[in-house]
This record gives sequence, structure tokens and C-alpha cells, in this order.
Amino acid sequence: MRILFITHSFNSLTQRLHYELTVRGHEISIEFDIADSVSEEAVSLFRPDLIIAPFLKRAIPESIWSRYLCLVVHPGIVGDRGPSALDWAIQGGLKEWGVTVLQAEAEMDAGPVWASARFPMRPVRKASIYRNEVTEAALQAVLTAVERKSAADFLPERVPGQAHALMRQADRAIAWSTESSEAIIAKLNAADGFPGVVDELFGQPCHLFDAWPESELKGAPGSLLGRRETAICRATVDGAVWIGHVKRQGGLKLPATMAFPEAYALPELSLADCWKTPAQTWQDIAYEEVAGVGFLSFEFYNGAMSTVQCRRLTEAFLWATGRPTKVIVLRGGSDFWSNGIHLNTIEAAESPSDESWANISAIDDLAEAILRCETQLTVAAVGGNAGAGGCFLARAADFVWVRDGVVLNPHYKNMGNLFGSEFWTYLLPPRVGEEGARAIMRHRLPMSAKEAVELGFYDACLPAPGFTVDIARRAAELAAAPDLAERLVAKQAKRQADEAIKPLSAYRDEELKEMRRNFYGFDPSYHVARYHFVSRSAHSWTPRHLARHRDLDWKIPE
Repeated sequence: MRILFITHSFNSLTQRLHYELTVRGHEISIEFDIADSVSEEAVSLFRPDLIIAPFLKRAIPESIWSRYLCLVVHPGIVGDRGPSALDWAIQGGLKEWGVTVLQAEAEMDAGPVWASARFPMRPVRKASIYRNEVTEAALQAVLTAVERKSAADFLPERVPGQAHALMRQADRAIAWSTESSEAIIAKLNAADGFPGVVDELFGQPCHLFDAWPESELKGAPGSLLGRRETAICRATVDGAVWIGHVKRQGGLKLPATMAFPEAYALPELSLADCWKTPAQTWQDIAYEEVAGVGFLSFEFYNGAMSTVQCRRLTEAFLWATGRPTKVIVLRGGSDFWSNGIHLNTIEAAESPSDESWANISAIDDLAEAILRCETQLTVAAVGGNAGAGGCFLARAADFVWVRDGVVLNPHYKNMGNLFGSEFWTYLLPPRVGEEGARAIMRHRLPMSAKEAVELGFYDACLPAPGFTVDIARRAAELAAAPDLAERLVAKQAKRQADEAIKPLSAYRDEELKEMRRNFYGFDPSYHVARYHFVSRSAHSWTPRHLARHRDLDWKIPE
């Protein structure tokens, strides 16, 4: 079928649906929900067999739904209506939730139901539930609805429902003097990503994000107990919580200590063992060893890696190479492996150009450290989404094992035609060929885990259920393999041979020469794109690589 997506943005769910429907033979085009007239024009140009709305913030106009079948993906169970559906479910501590695909009508979320799917809830951030459980349930429900549309004999059922109100800040407000850590974290989890919880720090109003539990530290409820790296610890009635990110009035969402430099007057709450994480506390870099394997995790918010974080992670990796292990597994974070350089901290810097240069240099240092590791085999276990430089940072490892369902965006051009670094010019062509490398860098569309392996970019796509256990088993088998010594010798020989042909420094210099033009050159495209990205500017048009119906050679279907 010819399917038009009308969506607020090309978010992770929309990307996943775009790929999965495309590989099933459907022709997909996308229009951002900018204005009714724009959507009407898109429908007129594309003449779709079906319209799907994966992510909307307002209603589809009657001029469209009255003429075309429009299926809305609602992040709520059958009968749930209204906005903030997932927020209410998380804050209310529900144990099960779901996704409903329903037909657009005059009343929001009240149309006939075409498909639904349910899932157990985890006590985690809204963005995590959305990227994982909601996305998988939505995929299942949308595929079912599309099949039912194709069959042409399905009659959707109209289900009575109950509407809830938009969750407002009054509903999210934290009572630090009376509420438990669990209740506070539930509120912060329900608001994470957007809009955050309105509160105060250091006497200044702000929005709080990125909460983690702390079980050992205690103090007067609401008091600030200290800091660790970029996070601030705040006491509750039964313990404390860590606040990782903050957005001050009129500012950007930033690491808490960067948003409030006053935090550096608080005590530094260091951990006793370097990078070894006790239970129920916050640490963005953690390390553990099991069966001859070192596991290095880096839980960076939204996968963004600032200059300081890259330097600390490089230090941690180099430390790990000195441990008596045979394999090092780079696990990334729970929701993202890495999305490359940190655009928010760059935007907030006194000189975004200088900070861009420092950040790309720091992430290149990390990539080079991984490439030059001769004492262990390295594995990138990509269990969460990855984008831009993060995709190539993973490829610096000897093996890349990726979870099925992960969405990859291995390109830079969407951020103002960035050239990119992280040694992609060294890592990508041998895997996919020169033409394949050019195609990936030009494509600008998401890539699935399976597609990455089929192309030869990554090495193995592992099932989502049991991914963590499977990674540990495979890594232990690598460490115990009788030919490990021979593998390390071969790895060292290949690195030396490659270095003799063209040093890593040459690849890095060539890439950074192009990046310098992006950061300091006459063309401001990168700086403009970065500003709009971090400011969450409303879209004023749909990029042409998404809106196929707006191509100059697009033919109106007969």
C-alpha cells in the first residue's frame, strides 16, 4: 500500500515503523504536522491508501479523516482517551499498560479500534518506556491494523472510553518534606524527556529531569546532600534521589552541575572503588568483571557524550585495558549506546565552535584508544539506539553485537551537513565498500539492526529477549576460546599493517580538516541546525528525504 505518515516529528517510533513497513513492501512518505493546509497538500500529492499518525500533538483535520482512513497510534490501553496517557500510567504506578491503534474521528482517541497490544510496565523514565515497550507494542498493533486494512473485511469495534485531563505541573509537584523517594522518582519518570517537573534549586526555578535512586545517603528532606560528576543528590523523607539534568528558565536542558555552577560548593560524593557501582546509587560510568570479561557501561543521558564525559570514559577504558581480562565489553547505557557529541553542552558553551572542536577531539581520542587496544578483544554491545558518531564509535571495537529492534542513524548530514569523524573513513569502507559507504552517509534514513548486519557494518544481530545474558555468554566464550592468543596476535598484525599503509592519524587529520570547516567555516548550517535541535524548534517544513511526495520527479499515482 501507499501509506502516508502524518507526524509531529521523525521520532524513534516513527523511524521504526517507517523501516518495518518499508521492508514489508509498502511505499511510505512522511509529512510533518505543521498546519492543516500542509497536511491536506501532502494527501493531495501522495493520494495514500492509508494514513498513519504515529506521533501527534493535535487532531487530524476533518478535511482529511472524513475522506481517508486515518489510524492514530495512541500510547494507552483500549478505552483510554486524552493526552498524557503514558504520564498518568507511570505516575500512578500501573503494572500494565498498552498501545491502541484507532481510527481518527471528531473526538480525540474515541474512534473505532483497529488493533491493540499490552505490555508490563517497568519503574523507569517515560522516554525509556516509549522507546522500548511502547515502540514494540505499537509496531505489533500497527502491523496488525495494516493487515486488517489489506484484508478489507475487518470491521473495527467502537469501545466506550474514559478521558483523562492533560497532566499539569500541579499534578506533578513534588512535596520534598512528605513524599518518599519512590513517589518522587515516579513523578520525575513520568515527566522525563518532556516537560520535566517544575521545582527550585539554589533558590531558582527550574525543571528537573533524569532521576536515579539513592539508598544510603540521608539528610533533611529537600536538602542538597552533594554532587557526583554532573548530578546533584537531594534528600527525601526516606533516603535521597539523584537529579541528573536540569532546565533553568529560558535555558537549555543541561547536566545539573553545568546548569547550576553553585553545585560545585556542595560536597563531592565520590565512590570508594573506581568505576565500580554500588547498588542503588548514581554513576554514569561503571565497570564490573565476570569470567575474564570486563564490562564497561556508560549511562549518558539521551546518549549524548560531552567533552568531559568522553575524557572520563577514555580514562576508564584505558584503566580497564590494564585489568587481567581477555575481553572488554562496551555496554553503553540502558536506552542509548551513544549518539555522539553533546549538542546541548556545545550550544551552552561560551564558544560553540571551540566546544564542538574539543568534543569531537575527545570522542576521537576514545575511538582511537579502542582501535589501538592490543591486550584484549573488544566488543560493542549495542543494546540501545545509536546515532551519528555513536554508530562509528561502536564500530571501533573488534566486534559489534546489536540488539534486534535497535534503531541506528549512521550519518551526520542531518545536523547541518556535518562531515563526521570517529574514524568512519577508516572503519566503514572495508566493511561495506566505497560505494556502500557513500550510500550510508548520503541516505539520511534510519537503519535497523538486521540491516546493519546484512550490509556488513555490524557483526551480529541478537534477539531482544535475553540480550544481556546472551552478550555475557558470548563474551565469556570469546575469553575462554583456545585460539584467543592467536586472535590477539592477528589483531595486532592487522593494526600494524593498516598503520603502515595509512596511519590512523592521517584519517583523523583528514576528517577533522572537514569538521573544522563545519565548526569555523563560512557556512553556518551546522550551527543553525544545532540551535534548532536543542531549542526544540517547531518544524517549518518536512525534509525532502522523508517527504517523497514532494520530490520534483514524483508522479501522481494513476
